Amino acid sequence: MKEKVVLAYSGGLDTTAIIPWLKETYDYDVICVCIDCGQEEELNGLHERAKACGAAKLYIENVIDEFCEDYIMPCVMANAVYENKYLLGTSMARPVIAKRLVEIARKEGAVAICHGATGKGNDQIRFELGIKALAPDIKIIAPWRNDKWQMDSREAEIEYCRKHGINLPFAVNSSYSRDRNIWHISHEGLELEDPSNAPNYDHLLVLGVSPEKAPDEAESVTMTFEGGVPKTINGKEMKVADIIRELNRLGGKHGIGIIDIVENRVVGMKSRGVYETPGGTILMEAHQQLEELILDRDTYALKKDLGNKLAQVVYEGKWFTPLREALEAFIRSTQKYVTGEVKFKLYKGNIIRQGTTSPYSLYNESLASFTTGDLYDHHDAEGFINLFGLSLKVRAMKLNEVKENTSVN
Repeated sequence: MKEKVVLAYSGGLDTTAIIPWLKETYDYDVICVCIDCGQEEELNGLHERAKACGAAKLYIENVIDEFCEDYIMPCVMANAVYENKYLLGTSMARPVIAKRLVEIARKEGAVAICHGATGKGNDQIRFELGIKALAPDIKIIAPWRNDKWQMDSREAEIEYCRKHGINLPFAVNSSYSRDRNIWHISHEGLELEDPSNAPNYDHLLVLGVSPEKAPDEAESVTMTFEGGVPKTINGKEMKVADIIRELNRLGGKHGIGIIDIVENRVVGMKSRGVYETPGGTILMEAHQQLEELILDRDTYALKKDLGNKLAQVVYEGKWFTPLREALEAFIRSTQKYVTGEVKFKLYKGNIIRQGTTSPYSLYNESLASFTTGDLYDHHDAEGFINLFGLSLKVRAMKLNEVKENTSVN
């Protein structure tokens, strides 16, 4: 029997060309594994395509609920955002994909796992760190970094497939390079490769419309959370995946969550892309809106710092590490009382707050109002300010003393 390789298979041009290349180069039986993180219609026709390209078998593994509950929600709870904009849509998906690839490789007795990520991107790092952490004994094949891989363009890949009797409907430059899952869709390439160009949103957007084309009337939404986890939208209870789907529908309709960013990749270069994250943008904003009422000042401040650290860890592909586990443990400990109701309106790209309530709210109206309440005496502030500013006052006195002595001498 031939040795087996598990290929992370998307059905796109790269992984289509990789199937015959693996058979020709290594004489492997190729086991294609497509991990369904919510790509929807992108999965259509994969069985036929994989078979036509010479794959011995194709798995399509649905991990949507696991992805939403075990990977997305910790990042939502942390408000983990990379470089102030990117909501980690691709970054969060890679570890769950790597985990399932390893599981199938073990099941099939494969000696290697292959991915189609390029040598310039972040995904090669995310896939390979995940595989190394879970299966250090399994060989990793990355064709784009392999000297035996002679194709350097889409044209070359299309010609390679044609020579191997594979005629598939891939055009040379028909569309953007995209990555899609239930959380987001990313767009790179074409006019976006030049940062001086404006995005062609009419051609680009998939999940919704631009704010200019959104409805002229706002739409009100009410959400509830329990322990930091979303439970209902407008009174209807749903699992996390269905809440994200419904928020995607609402957010896409109203032009929410479209960002144009130049980000710093792990490998050192900058890349420009447009991300659509309609439901994720709403969910993170709603969660933060509720959390502001509940967390004390010191916890909120530290959580902000550790949320940024978690974003970096996830972006860099370090999901299966003690550091990520420790960060998530802290984040989850802060969510015990993040329970309540959030109201907001969606209007032309904006999320407009309409009120928040929680049984655990630390907001005290008698303290926050300008009238004197039982818990706070305005005179107490004088002593606090004297102590809080003591070091500033001592420093200023010392500087004045030195200045006076200098002028006398």
